[in-house]
Amino acid sequence: MANSPLTLSYAVGPSEPPVRDITLGQLLSEVANENPDQVALIAGVADPTQRRQWTYGELADQARTVARALLTRFEPGERIAIWAPNIPEWVLLEFGIAMAGMVIVTVNPGFQASELSYVLNQSQASGLFVMESFRGNPMLATAQEVQPECPELRTIIRLDQWSEFIASAEQFDGELPNPDPDDAVMIQYTSGTTGFPKGALLHHRGLVNNGAHTAHRLGVEKGDVWVTTMPLFHTGGCVCCVLGAVSKQATQVLVEAFDPGLVLELFETYRGNTMVGVPTMLIAMLEHPSFGERDLSSIRAICSGGSTVPAPLVTRFEQELDSKFVIVFGQTECSPVASMTNPGDRVEDKANTIGPPMPGVEVKIIDPETGQTLPVGQAGEFLTRGYHVMKGYFQNPEATNKAIDDQGWLHTGDLCSMDERGYCSVEGRLTDMIIRGGENIYPKELEILLFEHESVAEVAIVGLPDDKFGETVGAFIRPAEGHEVDKVTLFDYLRQHLAKHKTPKQWFSVDQFPLTGSGKIQKFKLRDDWQKGEWSEL
Repeated sequence: MANSPLTLSYAVGPSEPPVRDITLGQLLSEVANENPDQVALIAGVADPTQRRQWTYGELADQARTVARALLTRFEPGERIAIWAPNIPEWVLLEFGIAMAGMVIVTVNPGFQASELSYVLNQSQASGLFVMESFRGNPMLATAQEVQPECPELRTIIRLDQWSEFIASAEQFDGELPNPDPDDAVMIQYTSGTTGFPKGALLHHRGLVNNGAHTAHRLGVEKGDVWVTTMPLFHTGGCVCCVLGAVSKQATQVLVEAFDPGLVLELFETYRGNTMVGVPTMLIAMLEHPSFGERDLSSIRAICSGGSTVPAPLVTRFEQELDSKFVIVFGQTECSPVASMTNPGDRVEDKANTIGPPMPGVEVKIIDPETGQTLPVGQAGEFLTRGYHVMKGYFQNPEATNKAIDDQGWLHTGDLCSMDERGYCSVEGRLTDMIIRGGENIYPKELEILLFEHESVAEVAIVGLPDDKFGETVGAFIRPAEGHEVDKVTLFDYLRQHLAKHKTPKQWFSVDQFPLTGSGKIQKFKLRDDWQKGEWSEL
């Protein structure tokens, strides 16, 4: 960062730690060689007798075995999807797929058949690892149901038959490939506000360094205990947590599905030092009946993201957890963190800013109309450039060209401002993506489905402010002639196609939408009028 005050909204992150030329497999092998007996991974399940664990030596050996087993079925460069919650096999697959020179495709365990089919087809996945079921979602049956619709999907591998899969590694007698740090290693599905989700194609260098730099700025120390609550199908889980923890030779306690009471017990039992979690997770922990009974004195650093955190909450987190609190900001397309507050920053900065750029990262704020870099203090689009930017959207050059300009800047679609220190603040979004409890929800997906229902003439899906989740999903519907808006029918209809967290909580019947001069629905006006109390829920 420059020492003199900035006048234009352009800032560069520090040069330390340096950006390394390294792959996921090289990172794990390096740590395993240096500290093979350090406990690397613990399955943080509710039953203490079922908490399997691996040292770094064992984790690296198992990952190489996974790579060999994969190479008996697939070729380097093929896409392999993982459809499972936070289980240790997910981590083994993350490293094993990378070591095999293949590309990881992450799938949300809450997805329904149409969502799964879309991801498998768009990614051209050749293989799918799947749980039999999770939280009532019949995942294996769904995968078998959609396989005929997915011509590239040759193989479904059941995670409840893991030992058979591992045993097949003996059939491979060749050498593991040697991927380049610039090679693609992961596809994460994301979207703006139009069209279907796009697959962000991420590379080794971006993921390894971003995870390491996030852990470094968070203040994680070598050998710490990291309680991982973020879902692994998000970059927050598989990059910031998994790769961040490995970069610090940390012991990672992996939580299968967030439960505040369990997380508090794990922190006490394993003397946990750090975690990454969205604000809703942290609030649930503070409000859990066992919070006051647990010895949480080992916690030193908590990281949050996904939405802004009000100053009173920052203060509460730091005081009640007696730890430093930091905020990360970015998006999947930048691996995922572009800027981040520091543990020693003022409460006002943690509540009102997203910090300065990460090491090796450039950030600028531009006028979205002219493309000119704005003076400090003026709001515009947040752009970032550096090692962390994705290779592009998989099989979507048009969307890639819109997102990454010819100078390598990633246009995030976020509306931000920058101060004279290089700290940025989020002012809003150029797009209308909804962030509910850290989960990205893309209105167009819901709108397309609702348009297909016979009772719907027009629809606008809008993020409505919410104290608990940051935003909830509101559905504003103009009914088709001869119909009324039946929220129960429409809710059930959406649940057949979408994960629960995407389904609207609030429903409204509209006679006429507020429109722009070009005929587009003014979603901000719907949101503003709702906040003024001018809308009544059905």
